[in-house]
Amino acid sequence: MTSPASGALAQAAPSVKRLVQLSIPAILIGVVSALLLFGIEWVADQLESVIWDVFPHAAGIDPDNGWWIFSILTLTGLVVGLCLWLVPGHGGRDSATTELIAPPLPLSALPSLALVAVVGLAGGVSLGPENPIIAINTGLLVALIARLWKAIPPALVIMITAAATIGALFGTPVAAALVFTGVVGSIAGGGALWDKLFLPLVAAGAGAITMRFLGHPTFALPLPAYDTVQPFDLLSAAVIAAVAAVLGVGAAAVFPRLHGAFRLLRNPVFYVTAGGIVLGVLGAIGGPITLFKGLQQTAELATNRADYTVEALIVIVLVKVVALTVAAAAGFRGGRIFPSVFIGAAVGVLANALVPGIPVALAVSAGVLGMVLAVARDGWIALFIATAVSGSLIILPVLCLAILPTWLIVTKAPEMIVHPDGDKPIPLAGSGVAATAP
Repeated sequence: MTSPASGALAQAAPSVKRLVQLSIPAILIGVVSALLLFGIEWVADQLESVIWDVFPHAAGIDPDNGWWIFSILTLTGLVVGLCLWLVPGHGGRDSATTELIAPPLPLSALPSLALVAVVGLAGGVSLGPENPIIAINTGLLVALIARLWKAIPPALVIMITAAATIGALFGTPVAAALVFTGVVGSIAGGGALWDKLFLPLVAAGAGAITMRFLGHPTFALPLPAYDTVQPFDLLSAAVIAAVAAVLGVGAAAVFPRLHGAFRLLRNPVFYVTAGGIVLGVLGAIGGPITLFKGLQQTAELATNRADYTVEALIVIVLVKVVALTVAAAAGFRGGRIFPSVFIGAAVGVLANALVPGIPVALAVSAGVLGMVLAVARDGWIALFIATAVSGSLIILPVLCLAILPTWLIVTKAPEMIVHPDGDKPIPLAGSGVAATAP
């Protein structure tokens, strides 16, 4: 079964004139997607500053105190639960039941989705912005393009918008190209692969450049350069990636059961608040480094890795794995890739602490590779992010070998997604990205 977006790309090869004509809306989609992402993250950052900096310091409270962390995450769960219950639109689809790309939401659902995403990001919930922002951008731009360019199929708009948002999220169109290569490469129809990738790449490039201009942080970490491959590195990378993948697979295995357990409370006010309470306890145990989506925290962990003992790193890894699983299962709206990057990096830092002879850049990249592969189930994204965190292309061949045994671990393992009432996602041509059927 193929998705509408796949069908839009299965048409005969477009002419040069058609590609040029469609480049204009593709660029606009890329810029608008990036601006919407930046706007939501900016609002979340301002609210985060008030919650975790301005107010506690004005009240003479240490924001790193366990009781403050517990209180804020519990309150965040209550607020999100109330929004899901009372605000029109009810926060759109449950992020636990959707992949990155899904059919567009009605415009009426987008404000509530933006609201709960912002509250979750600001409140320290261990989820990223990827799922909500792709849903928001898709819903808004499908409606907008339908008014401005009626001849462009909505399915094509979905694909271009998703590519643009992925490019903006990861700071480069390469990420979007890797994701969609698997999609368009296996779709029947005339034309070269690059004909099919042309418009998604245009949109992704526009989104990535816009975010660069706006100063969006990247995944690159302050790590010692990795410039020499040793034979032992091949084994080290494979083992670290496999360990991280097993952690991700374990989380995925309990994910549907945990999701169902929370839903026994029926009302989102109850089950999301319960999730907030659990996250508050976990945050109090793991400390501030285990909160939020994880991008800034990953850089902090890499920079100050010498300050953490082996025992502390084990606690951080375990707390974050549980926090990601609970946050995604309890009804918070957010993506699972960003926190999985933090978990993988923490696994790598732990491996380097246990065996200092393993280059830290290699260990971190391998950990990210395994965890992202298990959670996202997309080899291209896992390879891209794992290479990006190291900032070294020399590491890529090692990761290409390490991913082979790691893929054997995850390929038949449970996925970190819930299919309610037997509803199965529509696969986008075997890419590892799927769109849940409406």
